[in-house]
Amino acid sequence: MSRWIALFDSGVGGLSVWREVVRLLPGQPLLYLADQAHCPYGTRSLEEVQRIAQAVVAWLVEQGAELVVVACNTASAAALYTLRERFPIPIVGMEPAVKPAALRTRSGRVGVLATPATFQGEPYARLLARYARGVHVIAQPCPGWVEHVEEGRLDDPVTAELVERYVVPLCAAGVDELVLGCTHYPFLRPWIEQAAGPGVEVIDPAPAVARQVERVGGASIMSAGDAPAYRFVTTGDGARFREQLRRLIGWQGDVETATWLDGKLA
Repeated sequence: MSRWIALFDSGVGGLSVWREVVRLLPGQPLLYLADQAHCPYGTRSLEEVQRIAQAVVAWLVEQGAELVVVACNTASAAALYTLRERFPIPIVGMEPAVKPAALRTRSGRVGVLATPATFQGEPYARLLARYARGVHVIAQPCPGWVEHVEEGRLDDPVTAELVERYVVPLCAAGVDELVLGCTHYPFLRPWIEQAAGPGVEVIDPAPAVARQVERVGGASIMSAGDAPAYRFVTTGDGARFREQLRRLIGWQGDVETATWLDGKLA
């Protein structure tokens, strides 16, 4: 029986974490759930996202997950502490990479790009209090970015303009570190780097999260050798999700669908 490490997000953003886990643990069976019926999480209340996340993790555990990665900054902000209290398996979450940004900045100014809900969560306030002393951190919500990634508009000039709208003012304010605080945003990294220009570092926390998965995985980690099993599940349209997987990570296999019924997944 496969010892699944499971990842979930509201959509395809968590694939940016999935690919880093694959690079680090190439023999590991992975189960990925895209809760596209509720995408995006970032416009929902923290209470609603917490309820959704609890139901998702319960379903992943039923599927045999021995470790869960909350591959979504909004869901991590809303539910990570509660999930760790409720479920007896290791749960790895996301947080904006404020610590490395604060250590590396030369200007003393750091920009964080995320959804509004991520900034509202208590974990973000704790993060700033712990690591950002003496550093000016500018929180920049980026409405529309998640939707453009979900719609596959990565090469659209309108997407480039939308990225510039939120990145250019940050750079004009003197930031020299840009933190990607949403797992969808690495798929927009070429536009972000272009808008930021030279001298501004863009930090994606996904590689660090993959290393954390390796550290806490324990018996869930399988050695490389046999071809790993990958499962991809969506609560949305299966055909659309299959095309997204092909475009974003080159996956051309089957996908599964799960359905929400009375607040639970089936």
